[in-house]
Amino acid sequence: MENFDKDLRSIQQARDLARLGKVAADKIADYTEEQIDKILRNMVRVAEENAVCLAQMAVEETGFGKVEDKTFKNHLAATILYNSIKDMKTIGVINEDKENKLIELAEPVGLVMGIVPSTNPTSTAIFKAMISIKSRNAIVFAPHPAAAKCTIKAVELMRDAAIEAGAPENIISAVTIPTIGATNELMKSKEVAIIIATGGPGMVKAAYSSGTPAIGVGAGNSPAYIERTADVEKAVKNIIASKTFDNGTICASEQSIICEECNHDLVVAEFKKQGGYFMTEEETEKVCKLLFKKGNAMNAKFVGRSPQVIASAAGFTIPAGTKVLIGRQNGVGEGYPLSFEKLTTVLGFYTVKDWHEACELSIQLLQNGIGHTMSIHTEDRDMVMKFARKPASRILVNTGGTQGGTGASTGLNPSFTLGCGTWGGSSVSENVTPKHLMNIKRVAYGIKDCTNLASNDPTFNCIKTAENCHGVQNQFMNMSPAQIAAAAEVLNKANNCAENTNTCTECSSENTKNEELLDLVNQIVAAMKGAN
Repeated sequence: MENFDKDLRSIQQARDLARLGKVAADKIADYTEEQIDKILRNMVRVAEENAVCLAQMAVEETGFGKVEDKTFKNHLAATILYNSIKDMKTIGVINEDKENKLIELAEPVGLVMGIVPSTNPTSTAIFKAMISIKSRNAIVFAPHPAAAKCTIKAVELMRDAAIEAGAPENIISAVTIPTIGATNELMKSKEVAIIIATGGPGMVKAAYSSGTPAIGVGAGNSPAYIERTADVEKAVKNIIASKTFDNGTICASEQSIICEECNHDLVVAEFKKQGGYFMTEEETEKVCKLLFKKGNAMNAKFVGRSPQVIASAAGFTIPAGTKVLIGRQNGVGEGYPLSFEKLTTVLGFYTVKDWHEACELSIQLLQNGIGHTMSIHTEDRDMVMKFARKPASRILVNTGGTQGGTGASTGLNPSFTLGCGTWGGSSVSENVTPKHLMNIKRVAYGIKDCTNLASNDPTFNCIKTAENCHGVQNQFMNMSPAQIAAAAEVLNKANNCAENTNTCTECSSENTKNEELLDLVNQIVAAMKGAN
């Protein structure tokens, strides 16, 4: 293998790992709850012991984010996640409906493929390994080339911890020669049962196009609306805490702020007080040229960077203690770069007249990250429900987008894979958990007699109608042409009389002469209407 080119070696490694992973998946499928929990607890222990060093490796390798925040993300992916899923039923009978005689049983999917982004490499690896083991699956990772070393280290730690606690060999693995070819090979591998794709739009689209079942998550572009009843000081504090967490690398973080004319001055003053720097029009233009190089795709060089680094590169100075850079925008889409996703410490800023305009603006902004997340800060529950109609899978209220979207500060399931629903081209619209990596079988007992369902159903009258029509048809077939013509004439005159309020003696006399024919016509009409 040493003499082969890198891409060929990586493809062969991917094939080998897929085959070995499938063997491990078959073995762990028979594990008990006690065995699985023992493995998970050991993985949590090892993840916590190495949380800081993994965070340091990630920052050093990628240049994105902050060590302290990546450490907490590792903690979220380990301890916080474990506490939320430890009592989740993922083996055997997981639900029983005694009234309807239904039993649901969980089965593992098999070998999972995990695609890991460069923005959250170690935490995503820990997270996906944990939910895979919880649902009795094996997993093989395709690291992002820009975060390969730290991702592989996290995977190795999780693998060793799992095996130490009794998991099969090769239960958790990663391609150590990351290439596009290796990733494509895994995505199309017959051994892989499902793909969890967390990454750029291109990678997610490739996963869905691979022919293998996939759970992909799209980009975010979360607007944060500070409504007139909001506690502005608290709202700004939450937004800054979210946007500065790991320097804005979480896709649920706020991308644009929307305030109203009536609270504009208060919002601006509060942002300035808490470390927000409002850029001039010229400074905003300079920053936009740095952040976006090719269309609306962000320049990776400035992902997860501090405002000091960005301002320095743009050629202007900012006050000491600045936490976020804010640029005013007057529109959405082409010509307004800050209306797009910015996974760094930069925010767009909009002012509207009222909630109606905020509503329309939110929808426009969400088109560039549709289905993901939006935030609203308000004390008006009716306003919350109005904005709950927006095309976002997570409507976060009075909390930061980063912490709220990942489930750290809300009741949402802790997760680093946030579904965007069909709006965003995803197969799920919720935070991904172990339940998304299970096949659920249903045992269903018969509770009705299947031999006479139609005749015993009071809401089903087609049989009665058919019988009526059949009986009338027999009578109709025995009539002469003259009788049929006479019946039609009687029916026509009867209809004319019904429209005339005066007494029609002619029709009355004719009806008397043709009572049998009229009765037959009425039977035909009744049968056609399905009457008794």
